[in-house]
Amino acid sequence: MNFLESIRVSLRALRANKLRSMLTMLGIIIGVAAVIAMVGIGNGATASITSQIQGMGSNLLTISPGQSNTGGVKGGVGSSSSLDMTDVSKIRVGTAVKAVAPVTNASAQVVLGSGNTSTSINGTTADYETIKNVTIARGRYITEEDVNKSARVAVLGPTVVENLLGDANGDIIGKNIKINNVPFQVIGVTTATGSTGFQSSDDMITAPISTVQARLIGKKTVRNILVSASSEDLMQTAQNEITAALRKAHNLQEGKADDFRVQNQADMLETMQSVTQTLTMLLGGIAGISLLVGGIGIMNIMLVSVTERTREIGIRKAIGAKSTDILLQFLIEAVVLSILGGGIGIALGYGGSNLVGKALSMSTSISLASVVMAFGFSAGIGIIFGVFPARKAAAMDPIDALRFE
Repeated sequence: MNFLESIRVSLRALRANKLRSMLTMLGIIIGVAAVIAMVGIGNGATASITSQIQGMGSNLLTISPGQSNTGGVKGGVGSSSSLDMTDVSKIRVGTAVKAVAPVTNASAQVVLGSGNTSTSINGTTADYETIKNVTIARGRYITEEDVNKSARVAVLGPTVVENLLGDANGDIIGKNIKINNVPFQVIGVTTATGSTGFQSSDDMITAPISTVQARLIGKKTVRNILVSASSEDLMQTAQNEITAALRKAHNLQEGKADDFRVQNQADMLETMQSVTQTLTMLLGGIAGISLLVGGIGIMNIMLVSVTERTREIGIRKAIGAKSTDILLQFLIEAVVLSILGGGIGIALGYGGSNLVGKALSMSTSISLASVVMAFGFSAGIGIIFGVFPARKAAAMDPIDALRFE
């Protein structure tokens, strides 16, 4: 019997038991669909996190205060008050530094007429616009002159405008709002970015840092300092210059630990990508277990099929079929079940991944490599778990098979 004839015989046997064939494929279908969906969702999460980190700013370095130490008890990173405005001028000296923006923030109640909302207030300088890639939809951004004069001016995110006026495009430029009962004049509205995460730029007010420190929080310290390196290649140089400048400014002797922390955007991105990729692999591995279960199901059903068709095997051998023909027939049946199940699983996994992505408002990404891997694995499952039943059928003695009841 040639190979094509073996395929025709195998397909005819599978069509004769459609329901059993479908139930046999179910484990493979679920396994492949789960692997495709999980990998797609994981890749989408990685891309989303990468986009958010890259959107934080260009060649960004973030300087945070170090840990506080009260009575021998250390606080978390950023709990001390080791950074102030004098550090900004020290950092500007670096040759690899393009822009520097100190940031301090607070939560505040904002009132305009009958409109009332609670949001976050960022006190910063003009360089913040460059570092964070801020675009202005209407009006203007804060200037260095505003900072020097401690001007009571504010730039609003579109969500703040909508919360105050009921319309994100409402006429608010030039109007006076009250932030914690302190009057501020609105000079600009930022472009909507749709950003999410710990702090949305759409739901934020920006004001001169000098004004925020004096009028709203009463502290001269800054929460963190944002630095944009001159280029991506100079980020490490900028980090080294910043560290050296701050250690000198804080009179830290050699061997003494830094009282600040410089975080590189590239390091943050690499760490987050590593975490999400590990989670994706973990989810894919868990989903892959169902493929193994599906393979065991195929083997069980094929063993049942061999037992049911013992007399058929005996007759075929009696009229001249070789052991290799029997082996090939049952092996093809197992592989066909796996491949069909894998194909259906890929389609379901793709659809499921898109549905979950829409439900979570995130994009998903299904790579060709994951599809090939899942499909190849499903075909391999058919071969591996189909060999034992096929060999059992091929090894049957024709006389014993014919006597089987």
